[in-house]
Amino acid sequence: MGITIKDIAQQAGVSYSTVSKALNDSPLVKPDTKLKIIEIARTLGYQPNFAAQHLVKKRTNTIGLIWPTIARTVPAQLVSLIREELEQQGYAMILSVDSLLKALDTFKRFQVDGLIIFEGVDPVPPLSLSIPIITYGIYHPNKSYPIIDANHRLAMDKAVDHLVKLGHSRLQFIGDLDSNDPFQYEKQQGFIKALEKYRLPIGDHAIINTHGLDWFNGYQAIKDCLNQKQLESAIISGSYELSGGIVRGLKEHQYVIPEDISIIGYDNIPQMAHLEKPITSVGVSMDKLAITIVKHLINLLNDKNDVHFPVKMIPELNTRHSCARLVF
Repeated sequence: MGITIKDIAQQAGVSYSTVSKALNDSPLVKPDTKLKIIEIARTLGYQPNFAAQHLVKKRTNTIGLIWPTIARTVPAQLVSLIREELEQQGYAMILSVDSLLKALDTFKRFQVDGLIIFEGVDPVPPLSLSIPIITYGIYHPNKSYPIIDANHRLAMDKAVDHLVKLGHSRLQFIGDLDSNDPFQYEKQQGFIKALEKYRLPIGDHAIINTHGLDWFNGYQAIKDCLNQKQLESAIISGSYELSGGIVRGLKEHQYVIPEDISIIGYDNIPQMAHLEKPITSVGVSMDKLAITIVKHLINLLNDKNDVHFPVKMIPELNTRHSCARLVF
């Protein structure tokens, strides 16, 4: 049988209600008493009974997060940042990498207070759950649920704008076009729209399909471009992992960045500064994205009528030393 509030109260020499208030960080308990109770609870290995808490408070202070994969660097980092942000707000997080419907069924049994769903290959079906839900995905007028959109199209526009101002007119987007990943599709479409906006040519080599998002896919894409003489003066990469492979492929073929070719990578994360060549990056920072997702979910938990969605974020261009003015 597990340790209970009664056990903690007996050892601390206080009432059950005092222990309960202390563990819930109530200001009604003196600081020294609170610290004593928390230390005893930690020493005894006390674990809160979430089911009992739910009956009393109608909340478990637990959030479910559904993402079908965390194999890549950026999703894994974002999940960790969301967990940290939720923890600061007094919530625990349960992560599921099951299919959406299976994960929803699991979280119903856990009686989580709210859900964070990351859109993936499988579209989010119509949801009729009574708990607040936030999705990280791509806004579309047909979607009726709250969405946080990282605005991939605007990110591509900013990347193209930066390169155009440096004199580049023949650009390439290198990304995975085979998958049904909505984020990759948005980047590709954003790139095309930006070329149209700046009246740049959309040639046969403007978009290169990597057939995947791993480091090797970027590396192989560069080798293929060089073998077929399809490389342009500037590249926009579809992900952090692809950027690493692209940099290595160019280096092996004696291309110097940015003197011979300019590169911007999608995924505005610190790791872009630690590639073999620090890469200019574009996108919403993971910190801001995590804070925004959690903030809006907490708002919904406190007020279900707080439905100011979609939230379209503003991506940022983080310049390093991978882009240079084109010299003829």
